[in-house]
Amino acid sequence: MAATTTCMLCSCGNSQTIDEGKLTDALGQLIGRPSQSLCRGEIKKFQTALQSADRLLVACEQEAATFEAVAEAQDFAGTITFVDIRDQAGWSRDGAAATPKMAALLAAAQTSLTPPPAVTIQSDGSCIIYGAGQSALDAASQLASRLDVTLLLASEADAILPPHRREFAIMRGRIRNLQGGFGRFTVTLDDAAQLRPDGRAELIFEPASEQMSFDIVVDLSGGQPLVPAPHKHDGYLWADPNDPAAVQRQLLAAADLVGEFDKPRYIDFSADLCAHSRSKRVGCTRCLDACPTGAIQPAGNHVAIDPVICAGCGACAALCPTGAASYQAPRPNELGAKLRTALQTYRNAGGENPLLLVLDDSHGRPLVSALARYGAGLPAQVLPITVDKVGQFGLDLMLAATAYGAVGVAFLTNPDGLEDDTPLKTSALYANEIFKHLGLADARVRIIAERDPDQLHDTLQGWLAVPAPTIEADYLPLGGKRDRLRLGLDAVYGAAPEKVAQIAMPEGAPFGTVEIDADGCTLCLACVGACPTSALIDNPDQPMLRFVEDACVQCGLCQNTCPENVIKLTPRVNFDPAAKSPRLIKEEQPFECIRCGKEFGTQSSINRIVEKLAGSHWMFQNPDQIDRIKMCDDCRVKAQFERNDDPFQMGEKPKTKTTDDYLREREEIEAARRKYKEDNSNS
Repeated sequence: MAATTTCMLCSCGNSQTIDEGKLTDALGQLIGRPSQSLCRGEIKKFQTALQSADRLLVACEQEAATFEAVAEAQDFAGTITFVDIRDQAGWSRDGAAATPKMAALLAAAQTSLTPPPAVTIQSDGSCIIYGAGQSALDAASQLASRLDVTLLLASEADAILPPHRREFAIMRGRIRNLQGGFGRFTVTLDDAAQLRPDGRAELIFEPASEQMSFDIVVDLSGGQPLVPAPHKHDGYLWADPNDPAAVQRQLLAAADLVGEFDKPRYIDFSADLCAHSRSKRVGCTRCLDACPTGAIQPAGNHVAIDPVICAGCGACAALCPTGAASYQAPRPNELGAKLRTALQTYRNAGGENPLLLVLDDSHGRPLVSALARYGAGLPAQVLPITVDKVGQFGLDLMLAATAYGAVGVAFLTNPDGLEDDTPLKTSALYANEIFKHLGLADARVRIIAERDPDQLHDTLQGWLAVPAPTIEADYLPLGGKRDRLRLGLDAVYGAAPEKVAQIAMPEGAPFGTVEIDADGCTLCLACVGACPTSALIDNPDQPMLRFVEDACVQCGLCQNTCPENVIKLTPRVNFDPAAKSPRLIKEEQPFECIRCGKEFGTQSSINRIVEKLAGSHWMFQNPDQIDRIKMCDDCRVKAQFERNDDPFQMGEKPKTKTTDDYLREREEIEAARRKYKEDNSNS
């Protein structure tokens, strides 16, 4: 913790027990006597601290707005960090034993987290309202004073009577396709028509453009949403037209979507690390399969991530085997450092067997607060870590949490089904498979989909009742994703009760080996050119294929590229140190040109070509033609020109005909015809 940080604690009216002495020992920083009412009766303490410190840590989140207002009034130029030790630790049946947890929360709050970069979205307020009948007209009328509205009536819409003073465009048609995101939606219509002003008893429409652009889309059609995961798609507002309250919520939300907005750029993407495709052969599709909003699309040899559509769920980063997609809110290295700080501080403060509970602000924190206020509170051994999205946790962080001392990692999710936790379950499956075979207990990583606070407490308490082996590693979570994975695996393996050299993994795991039929391999090295991680490598001085298992991400590009179909993927974790070194797959002597002796190709590749072409192709029917396959490029050209049946050899050039020649030939033909007639007439 930085020396300039002033830590301000409050017992919140003596409703929680705070041992400042033990906290001072655990944090290595002098912790003063806690206040009883820092946000009210003792606010002067805070005001004084603003004058003497450039960095404050306030152990209260509930009254953060109050403290920020005071700091703004005093023109405080430093930083204030808020952390909740009351709902997450002090307000609990185990509150008297929660000092190690408080120390961990205070220490973790001080780890350095880099804010993610932002993408700026500009919305001028152009809005399309898609619906039918009077309800859609009413919605358009309500928003017309706030937004630039276009009302699109479904083709089967009931007749409506437009207002006597029309303040927005009215169209008819069906949305065939919706692309883009907030600030730049592109709408493609079927049967597009715009309202003519001369309709009397009924509305009259005339053809209109089939494609338009809008900043905001309000969908009141009552049909299936036009985009995947509509609740995550900024700027797209869907509501059931039969639910007036839901319609009003969306209309109020739409009215505020005008101006300039900064959205976090959740994912940092490195195209050179992407294992999606090579030479139009598709390999890894993990991120494409997992993205709930369709923000990821193929883009040649890699993928492209649209930051405007991206909802920041973190699934792509959690599943990406190479680290090409990396989460930035926070960055995985920084989150790993935060886990390390929290778990080590907890242990140094005397805590034992911590259970890490990963939760978010939208569902997890309110549930924990409800448990603290109306139930038994979190058990003292449960250490909560709040993240933007629980789905951002990948296998590397699960391994790190275990290596740093957690007896288990629990992810608190919402059971309403709005969030797809399949990617999280996939990573948990891989982690538990490793832990099980190393004797570190089954189901060490679990997903708790719960909305009942008391049930959450009972689940956590029951988990803690079953002892599990602990590890106390101290590595720094540095490097890229593969580096962090290897560091975590090595740390877990080094302290595991059972040493298993190899662990078979489920299909899709980002570790494994390749099985290559050496007899069928021609050393064409297409797999080497396709491999994005250099797991398959050649030798520039010798026909050779080697494999580094530690670098393999099981993307499948080598398997899909191999022309001989002799490569098979086998997912596994290999703890043998030899897995980090190149292993020879096949080696051959180069083939020597039968004419000049120059080395080119390999014995097997030349023999395979001869076997396939000799006698079966019209160009290779005799020994001389077949021998040209066994020659280098230069000798093959020379042999071609030395052949007697040189296709470039031609006979004598035909004599050029002139007009006189054609006239003379015509006269000769006419003379022959006359003679023929004379002879026949005489006979």
